[in-house]
Amino acid sequence: MNFQFPIDTDWTTDEIVVVVEFLDLIEKAYHQPVEAKKLMEKYRAFKTVVPSIGEEKRLGRTFEQDTGYSLYQTMKQVKNQPDRKIKMTVR
Repeated sequence: MNFQFPIDTDWTTDEIVVVVEFLDLIEKAYHQPVEAKKLMEKYRAFKTVVPSIGEEKRLGRTFEQDTGYSLYQTMKQVKNQPDRKIKMTVR
């Protein structure tokens, strides 16, 4: 699949890396099991770049429209099963 990650041009290179690593892990969770703890770790780093819930929702919607992968649904699974591996399915 060929798509672009939703990034803000005002972010630094380090911030872009943090966001892309998180979204990449969300994508991987749709293809193979991923440790919930690893997803939570990357999510916490992501929240240092995108602390606003509104901005997170906007990025999540854009990402889901472009990829079919839901940031919200993935993190909901992580919060419900924090000690397991997460494997998502596209709806």
